[in-house]
This record gives sequence, C-alpha cells and structure tokens, in this order.
Amino acid sequence: MEPGSLENGLSANYDVVIVGAGLAGLTLARQLLLQTDKTILLVDKKSDLPGRSQKVGESLVQLSGYYLSEVLDLEEHLFVNHYLKYNLRFQWKTADRQNQNLEDYSASFIRLGSNIATFQLDRNVLEAHLFEINRSDPRLNFTGGVRDLKVQFSETGDDHEISVGGKTVRCRWVVDASGRGAVLKRTLVLEAANPIRHGSTWCWVEGLVNVEKLTSRSLKDVRLDRRRQKQGNYPIFLSTNHFCGEGQWFWVIPLHGKTSLGLVYDRSVVSPDEVSNGRKMLDYACRAWPLFTRDLPKRKILDEGRFFDFSYDSRRTISASRWAMTGEAGRFSDPLYSPGSDLISIYNTLIVDAILTRCGEALERKCEFYELIMHVMYEAYIPSYAVSYDCLGDQEAFTLKYTWELTIYFGFYVMPFLNDLFTDGDFMRYHLLKFKALGRVNKTLQHFLSAFFNWKKSRAAAQPEPCSFDFYELCPLRESEKMFYQVGLSREEAEQALDRHLGRLKEFARYILTHVHAVVLGDRRVLTNGPFVSSLKLSDAIFDVEQMRSAYAPFAESNEIYPWTLNAFALEPFLPAERMRATACV
Repeated sequence: MEPGSLENGLSANYDVVIVGAGLAGLTLARQLLLQTDKTILLVDKKSDLPGRSQKVGESLVQLSGYYLSEVLDLEEHLFVNHYLKYNLRFQWKTADRQNQNLEDYSASFIRLGSNIATFQLDRNVLEAHLFEINRSDPRLNFTGGVRDLKVQFSETGDDHEISVGGKTVRCRWVVDASGRGAVLKRTLVLEAANPIRHGSTWCWVEGLVNVEKLTSRSLKDVRLDRRRQKQGNYPIFLSTNHFCGEGQWFWVIPLHGKTSLGLVYDRSVVSPDEVSNGRKMLDYACRAWPLFTRDLPKRKILDEGRFFDFSYDSRRTISASRWAMTGEAGRFSDPLYSPGSDLISIYNTLIVDAILTRCGEALERKCEFYELIMHVMYEAYIPSYAVSYDCLGDQEAFTLKYTWELTIYFGFYVMPFLNDLFTDGDFMRYHLLKFKALGRVNKTLQHFLSAFFNWKKSRAAAQPEPCSFDFYELCPLRESEKMFYQVGLSREEAEQALDRHLGRLKEFARYILTHVHAVVLGDRRVLTNGPFVSSLKLSDAIFDVEQMRSAYAPFAESNEIYPWTLNAFALEPFLPAERMRATACV
C-alpha cells in the first residue's frame, strides 16, 4: 500500500494497524517485518514503552522459545540478556515435617536440559529491544499516548478507518493486541466466559531468591546431597520453581537483579482477600511453604500486581472482514505451564498468513479454519485447569497429570510448529481429526485423576518421605521429546509422526488408568495383568473403588502379561510396600 501523509509523521494508509505494543503486538510486528513487505502502524496508550511497571509472564516453554529465538531471530538477545531456563520443577511439602528446608520437599522435574532453548524473560527488557528493532524499520510507524482510538470497519471490502488521536488513517487489516483492554472484543461485543475461576497475586523482589539456599545445611552438605544422583548438578534456581498445594501454586522465577514471585490459586481454595497485595501474598507463601520464612520477610518489593479473576474467552478472534485478535486481547486460560506466549506464537503465525492471503474466497475459508484451530488449541487446556487443578496437591497425581499433558504438548503443539505446519491446511485437518480423537480420552483422564487425588486426600495417603522423581522416567514423555529433532518433515512424514504419537498416547492413557487401579487395589500385579489391562475403556473410565474391585476380580488370577512398550514399574517410588502386596517386579 502506498502511504500518503498526515501530520506528526503518520501516513494516511497502512497495510496493518496493530493496537497494542506489548509482547503480542511487538512480536506480530516483528514477524510481519521479517516475512512480508507490509507497512505497519503500531499504536499504544503508553508513550514510554514498555512502561514503568514491571510486566508479568516471564517463563517461556518450547514452542514460544523456538518462536522468539528462531522465527523472530532473537536468539542472541535472549542468550545475552535473559537467564537460560532449566525446565519446570515442582515441589511438595512432606507430612509430619516442619518443611523449613528444601530437603524436606518432594520434587518432580526433568533433569536433562531442553533441546529447544527456553528462557526466563525480563519482559520489559525484551519488549524494549523488540520496540527498538521494529522502530528502526522504515515500514513501521509508532504513535503512543493514544486513548481515544476508534475503529470504523468497512462493510464493502474497502479499507478500515481508524481514528488515532484525532487523525484518521486507513488500513487493510486491524489486529488487536491491546491485552485486557480488548479494544476489538468490546467493540464487537465478543466477550465470552469459561469455567476457570482462578486468581493470582505477584510481585518482584530485589535480588535472587535461590531456593537451593533455603536450608540449614552447609554448602558442602548441599553440594554432596545424594539426591543429586537423580537430579544432577545444574542450578535449581534457573528452573521455573513451583511450590504446590491443592488448587494452588507459588512460582519463583529468576531475573537479572530481581526475582518474580507469584501465587496462582483456585478461588474456592484461597480467598482473594487473603492475598490481596504483594506483602500479604508473600506472608501467605511463608505460611503455606515454611522454607520461605528464611528469605521472603526481609525482601524489598519492587513492584506488584494482581488479578482476582483472570481467565476468559472470546466468541471469535479472526475474521475475513480483515480483523484479528492476538494475545490477551482475545483469550486467556491460566499461567500454569506458561501457555500464553505459545498461543501468541500460534495466533501470530496464523494472522500473518491470513494477511498475506489476497483471494477473498481463500481468506474466508482460511479465517473459518484458523478460528477453529485457535479455539481448539485454547480449549484443549481448559480441562487441565477447570477439572484437575486440585491434583497440584499431590506429587503422584500431579506427576501423572503433567506427564500426560506434556506428552500431548510435545507432539500436537511443538512438532507441528517446528515444521511450519500450522498454516498447512491439509496437515492441520489431519491434526485436528487426531486431536479430536484424543479429546474424550483427555477429559476422562482429567476427571479420573481429580477423583484419584481426592481419594488419596480422604485417606491421608501422602508420601511418608521426600521423593525425587524425573518425569522422563515415564517412557512416553521421553520418547515424545525426540520429536524436537524431527525437523524439515514433509506433510506425509509429519502425519506418520503424529500417528505414532497418538498410539504412544493411547498406551500412556491405558498405563495411567492401570497404575491408579494398582494403587487403589494395593496390588502390583495389576500393572502387568494382560486381560485386565486390555479390558480398560480409555474414554469411559470412572473412578469408583467398588467398581474397580469388581472389574479386576475376574482377572485377578491371570498370569498373562500385558505387552507394554513402556516400563510398567516406572512409578515404583509411589508404590510403597506397606500399601501394596509383596509381589515380584519384572
């Protein structure tokens, strides 16, 4: 589009107007500048980007790590200015201990570093860098301090008109990246609720909160801790550390010169009034996880924030009428597993492809299909947050939940993104068909695991001693990580990889059901009982102890071994002898 000119350096015409210059808007602008010849107007209510307040949402996972590093070519900036992240790590208190030292806590983690670099982002530093490099491109103009923006959508296929600070510009596309301001969603009345009722309070404190130093042990004792035989020697503080309880978790994220700390909670478990500001939230964390009394009371709070009810949906996020939403302007689920930046990465990629589509009929088809993809990718997270969030209260239940969900993520989210397949219509139709087949199994497992957690809770069946568990002990997850190396696949090769992955997931679902039965029935033999394992219905399993006993009874004396391709006894640490029959393990 040939730009005309207005006062204050604004052109009269743009290909794309992006409303909002936060992470979603800045990354979309960067992707458009790298992959297209489009002209862009970036507008924001702030003039001093990224603003004075510290921004929350610092933890990257594999998909968004790849997007920022490789797709947006920010690898050097990320390695120089942000901590390399050492996976996600989850910790639980031990019953009958004071839990004032880190060694009192059970931990589940992945010992090996990720083959795809992920980072602990200082959002303000990253956004300042993105703003600088975007603004250096002559195809992008920026105007800040805009608080009276109005959009007049064209109904005839002509350009949209946008009033920016009293001036009117025309554009082919308008993309809302305004975050919770949700300019387009409010204008078009597209607000929608979801079943997640969670809140969060967070703050940043001065200096590094190193959880490994929250102990009375000497440096030598910490260094020679025998648990390192399982967890290794990499600095634990570089992980996104989660301290977990029923329906809640407390994050510890290192940034240069400061630490991000935050509590996320189900509002039926924690009252928002109890954690209504940063200091009250830190005091709560010290009561809930007493090891923090060694550190947090003396810390200076630098900045803070809160959402009492943060999750929401949108009835639509992209349209052939040439508008779209990205980031929190459209949908937000929950910060557990850090999906926000992943969804930005997927949404931006689909939006860029839509912007490049010239044919009206093709654009209509794409926008309908891309809306379906966007909704499915978001909706798949909902059972994890709305149904089985209570599993955060138990290491065993959560380990089953997390490894299941992470195995899905590696194959259905990361692998297609590595291969630029989210915009391949034929592949994505195949992908969604397989994903749908998995959906009912996933919902069944989420309800089943929540019920398993509550059964354990009712029996006070907690770990008697701290337990260290590497998630990669579970073969399906470890095998799925190998999909990170499957790059440059053709559509046919990717479909074959997805088929293998779905088969792996179905076996894993069967194993999860079998393991829970073994624990409830107190019999290790359940894990290898061929006829019984084969009889389990993946999509219809119900957690009912009497039904479980009745279902197993006809097969109890069978000696036929189920042909697992995984280690049926990988979860041995959660099968204590006093709760199980003394039977031989194979």
